[in-house]
Amino acid sequence: MLKLIDNPYLHEEIATLVVLLLYVILRISIAKIVKRFARLNEVLEHRTNLIIKYINLLLGILALISITIIWGVKKDQILLFISSVFAVVGVASFAQWSILSNITAGIIIFFSYPFKIGDKIKIHDKEYPIEGEIEDIKAFYVVLKTSDGEMITYPNNLLMQKGISVVNKPIEEKEFFD
Repeated sequence: MLKLIDNPYLHEEIATLVVLLLYVILRISIAKIVKRFARLNEVLEHRTNLIIKYINLLLGILALISITIIWGVKKDQILLFISSVFAVVGVASFAQWSILSNITAGIIIFFSYPFKIGDKIKIHDKEYPIEGEIEDIKAFYVVLKTSDGEMITYPNNLLMQKGISVVNKPIEEKEFFD
């Protein structure tokens, strides 16, 4: 009779496979859900892909943490490592807070969808009011085209802080035929 070799890490290997399988399933499922949401709300593909990348990054970090815990790294060591990483990232990010706030605002704009490409908006800024048509919405900024043809990039975090009016476009009368 064939004797199986005792594998002292069998439980960890099975748990790791389960985490990796769950990671793949969640990644595919969430991508489909976000794409369906984007299709229903007529969101541009590059904006959808950006949100999917953010979610995949978060899922990857969670899977890595889970695998680290499964393989028995002590919680004290994990917390020490994570706090050290956050300290370094926090110091570096403090100088770059506007980048993070623009990314966060871009995600909020994606999901709340207060305006879309083609809308004419008016930004109520006391010192420099702007009115223009939205040409594109990026991760960090929105591209506006004024009536003079001037292209303006406006940071997403300022769009969240300022009052915005969506200016109604005149409805063109069209003749419909049966």
